Amino acid sequence: MGRIGYIRVSTEHQETARQEALMEQYKVERIFAEKMSGKNADRPELKAMLEYVREGDTLYIESISRLGRSTRDLLNIIDVLQRKNVTLVSSKENIDTNTPQGRFVLSIFAALSELEREQTLQRQREGIAIAKAQGKYKGRQPISTDWVKFGQLYEQWKAEEITAVEFQKEMGLRANTFYRRLKEYKRKFT
Repeated sequence: MGRIGYIRVSTEHQETARQEALMEQYKVERIFAEKMSGKNADRPELKAMLEYVREGDTLYIESISRLGRSTRDLLNIIDVLQRKNVTLVSSKENIDTNTPQGRFVLSIFAALSELEREQTLQRQREGIAIAKAQGKYKGRQPISTDWVKFGQLYEQWKAEEITAVEFQKEMGLRANTFYRRLKEYKRKFT
């Protein structure tokens, strides 16, 4: 009958401190934490947590949005937890799946969460279409790259004089853009 916690933030730049403090309040014995979008299907800590939990355990989360983004994803996760006889407690929504009310409310929240996300995306698409028609939206502007500076830093990085993180900071690039630029640099200049 263990107390397990699952923490997720959407990006590397977000902090987990608030969720960690909540886990301390619940006296959680083991925490699984990751920094990645809930839309990402490959969430290694979530998978590890689902394999780790056992019958009688209680899983604590800050919010159902931390567990899954779509109704199907969330319900699949809950199904795994129920088959293993693991109780789910969500602080934000005040849900405890040990009760029939908790299970019912969780289903409603999951459906509403997906509806809200779909409506937001629809409004966004509509707004972009209108802005494009008015000539106000040209999309995200590409980040220009100083290839000379990139080349100098690339050589320092290959010689292990700087780390990849230092390289990224010096160029002002986030990780995914940095690795795309790295491939582009190798293709063009090496």
